[in-house]
Amino acid sequence: QVQLVESGGGLVQAGGTLNVSCVVSLRARASSYAVGWFRQAPGKEYEFVAAISRNGRNKLYAESVKGRATISRDNSKSTVYLQMSSLKPEDTAIYYCAADERNILVVVSSREAYDYWGQGTQVTVSS
Repeated sequence: QVQLVESGGGLVQAGGTLNVSCVVSLRARASSYAVGWFRQAPGKEYEFVAAISRNGRNKLYAESVKGRATISRDNSKSTVYLQMSSLKPEDTAIYYCAADERNILVVVSSREAYDYWGQGTQVTVSS
C-alpha cells in the first residue's frame, strides 16, 4: 500500500505564506506516482489545488490559486511540496496530498483519479 503523510500546517496570518509537505512511503516509490494537493474547508467539498507529474515536469494549478501557488517535488527525498503566498481566510482548510498511480506523464484535477490519500494537515488563516 501507498502511504502519504502531510505536515507543515498551522495557524497563519492573512497575507502570509503556506508551506506544506507530503512524504510518500519508500515502498511506494515517490517517482512512480503523480501527486496532487486538495483541500477541504469546513462544511464544503474537496477542492483541487495543484498537481505534479512523476518526473516533476508537468504541473497543474487550480484557477483559484494560480499565480500564488507553487508545487514541486524531490523524489530523492520522497517528498512533494506546496507553497502558497498571499493567504486569505478562505484558504482555511484541511490540506490533503494524494497519489495517482495510473497517469504517467499527465496530471489531472479530478479527485476520482487519485488512488491513495494522506490524513491531511490543518491550515488556518486568521483575518
